[in-house]
Amino acid sequence: MKPQLACFERLGTPGWAALSETIAAAQSAGLLVIADGKRGDVPVTAAAYAQALVGETPTPWGPVPGLGADAFTANPLLGRDALEPLVEAAAAAGAGIFALVRTSNPGAADLMDLPAPEQPLHERLAALVDALAPRLAGEGELSGMGAVVGATEPQHIARLRELMPRSIFLIPGVGAQGGKPELLGPAFTAGPAAALVAASRGISAAPDPAGAAEELREIVWKISAG
Repeated sequence: MKPQLACFERLGTPGWAALSETIAAAQSAGLLVIADGKRGDVPVTAAAYAQALVGETPTPWGPVPGLGADAFTANPLLGRDALEPLVEAAAAAGAGIFALVRTSNPGAADLMDLPAPEQPLHERLAALVDALAPRLAGEGELSGMGAVVGATEPQHIARLRELMPRSIFLIPGVGAQGGKPELLGPAFTAGPAAALVAASRGISAAPDPAGAAEELREIVWKISAG
């Protein structure tokens, strides 16, 4: 499950309480929760974000637990030092991170595709993610240091997989944003666990949400096995 934190935070204190309850309910049902907040700031503030998402905050009255998410999205554009507290907290909590590398919105091309200087910025971000991958290495070949790679520009996927062979890809943009799951095969070169295809509005707004989810599942399993 991937709750969008803004949809809860806009409701203030009741929204944060609802978010905590939603995460608890999802985890009780055996689901993994990716807190989608795209956090990123200078290191001291990044550490506070990490406490809120996967850690706890010490106080004179005892520690205050955060959300307890299994993973979260992060903005890497402030550089490695801003990611370090997030990686450290994720490692301590046994959690994962999905750093924004090449997002699904049309405006991503304004910055993420710019030369910087020998290669596009999204490739530099991919190199940063891959450099941090050993810090969150799992028991298999994949790392908990993952990447957000949008489905709307599939021509980038093969190259980004080449640059991040150990990272799990979180792939938004399927359905309502126009991404086609049939084109996502290169993301799965390490097997079915190598990528998570996120589809929200395309399923929730469908006349038959369960049918839409099953159709997407079948396509994803087919391309991941290829």
